[in-house]
Amino acid sequence: MTKHTPPFSPEVRERAVRLAREHESEHGSQWAAIQSIAAKIGCSGETLRKWVRQAERDRGVRAGPTTDERERIKALERENRELRQANEILRKASAYFAQAELDRRFRS
Repeated sequence: MTKHTPPFSPEVRERAVRLAREHESEHGSQWAAIQSIAAKIGCSGETLRKWVRQAERDRGVRAGPTTDERERIKALERENRELRQANEILRKASAYFAQAELDRRFRS
């Protein structure tokens, strides 16, 4: 599996979020500020809105999982998936060897 590299660096994201927050008072709404800043940095308004919402969760202003919590959840889900695969392999191997043992007993 290839690793996806985001087109915007963390520094650009942080700066865009900070600009959207700082310039919100100059626009009619937060969305208008986001649209204005997004056009200047070359991303979609929805992308910047998601960055702003995640930054709000990280600061504790908005409810939901922080970035660290989301990364931990992803790691646990990955580990869970790998363990399920390992269990399935072991289950199939166990069934195979149990069948081989039964076949050996009947042939003797």
